[in-house]
Amino acid sequence: MLGKIEHLGIAVKDLEKANETYEKLLGRKPYKNEEVASEHVITSFFKSGENKIELLAATHKDSAIAKYIEKRGEGIHHVAFQVDNIKEELNRLEKEGFSILNKEPKKGADNKLVAFIHPKTTNGVLVELCQEIEE
Repeated sequence: MLGKIEHLGIAVKDLEKANETYEKLLGRKPYKNEEVASEHVITSFFKSGENKIELLAATHKDSAIAKYIEKRGEGIHHVAFQVDNIKEELNRLEKEGFSILNKEPKKGADNKLVAFIHPKTTNGVLVELCQEIEE
């Protein structure tokens, strides 16, 4: 089952400027910056109470984030939900008729295994599943 909202992902053109905006808005600096080379993005994570916000900027013009911004502009890119067992959850959601973009979870930012559900089956919202990587 899907757990709490793990974070909201926001696509931005300029990470430095977006960081400045969210630092002013939230009254704090990001707790983590991280590049995810496989996805051609660099991220910043902010905490707001119990919630997290992930800013994502493209590092390559052909990345999914660059394409998203070109098509839709900056803004909310995805909603991420915490799960205990990502593989079980992917199987459950596929049986429920959702279109799974990643049949196998992959390493994402913030020490997570991630997989995505296609927005065409979730009323236009890209949904990310996140499972903490046990070390």
